[in-house]
Amino acid sequence: MSKPNPKNERIKRTYFQYLKEAQRYSDDTVDAVAKALNRFEVVSQFRDFARFHREQAVAFKKRLAEQTNERTGLRLSKATLNSTLKILRSFFLWLAGQPGFKSRLHYSDADYFNLSEKDVAVARAVRGSAFPAMDQTHRVLAAMPAATDIERRNRALIAFCLLTGARADALATVRLKHVDLDQGMLMNDARDMRTKASKTFPTWFFPVGGEAREIVNEWIAYLRTSLNWTDADPLFPATKVAVGAVSRRFEAAGLTRDCWSNTTPIRQIFKAAFEKVGLPYFNPHSIRKTLGQLGEQLCRTPEEFKAWSQNLGHSGVLVTLTSYGEVAQSRQSEIIRDLMRGETSADDMTTEDLFRELQKRLGRK
Repeated sequence: MSKPNPKNERIKRTYFQYLKEAQRYSDDTVDAVAKALNRFEVVSQFRDFARFHREQAVAFKKRLAEQTNERTGLRLSKATLNSTLKILRSFFLWLAGQPGFKSRLHYSDADYFNLSEKDVAVARAVRGSAFPAMDQTHRVLAAMPAATDIERRNRALIAFCLLTGARADALATVRLKHVDLDQGMLMNDARDMRTKASKTFPTWFFPVGGEAREIVNEWIAYLRTSLNWTDADPLFPATKVAVGAVSRRFEAAGLTRDCWSNTTPIRQIFKAAFEKVGLPYFNPHSIRKTLGQLGEQLCRTPEEFKAWSQNLGHSGVLVTLTSYGEVAQSRQSEIIRDLMRGETSADDMTTEDLFRELQKRLGRK
């Protein structure tokens, strides 16, 4: 097996610093760039970047298309191919302008990392993803136990996600000070929480009905009164792990006063809760689609839907419509059958119908 090339490592380090400090990319994005470059180097046997030739790009595309996903065993998706090749194209465009490489590399050679237009269209295609219906989520909450601190936390976690549409990273880092129960509001504060694009914005609890708000109220009251926790403590603390007195193995032993370091435990909680009632696994982000659908049903004016969109942290209504505004297949079939029978006319279209029509038209562009 070839060893990493020291010259390549030095120029990669310079590039990573450029991405982070000049382009303001996140650590996760830089890690993705490092992974893509490593894939290329493995195929090229760590050949010096200064000796790059367009034939290497062509050969790499063919090899990449033959690789499989380690988790699924299936061929890499077109989206993965496209994102990996875009990263490599950007790197070699940057490299061609660096001292010591200008006379050896040609900017046009980087274009050989492009996929065909057909493959790019497949990679960029927007596909609907499954999400739970509102009544299914309420059924999950009703079935969750609440006898121990860990069980109470798990149930409150899903209830809070339903009330706010908070992403998994935000749920992992939210603290008691970020929640105002009197106003029914979560302040997504990028100074303390891991919010998307480090955005700070308020979210008022969505009108989801059921027991979600009561569950969250009880959980916060328990943390503040029974456990005497303060504003600085996490809303959803990590699980304390200790060696069991009987089993002599590591096991859950209550709660710490620390936030989760990653979102894996949150996804595991969702998976277990949905599977318990016989439903497939829906990840935390899918709840945002559930709320998007609820907004289509409840909002009757553009202003109302704009407020709903802002509550999800979206800068524009179109983001909500195109990302979370899928019409459920069952509802889609009802609309088409009604149209066939002539039971829907432009004169009696509701705002909900207009949103759907706008979404369909956007999807055709």
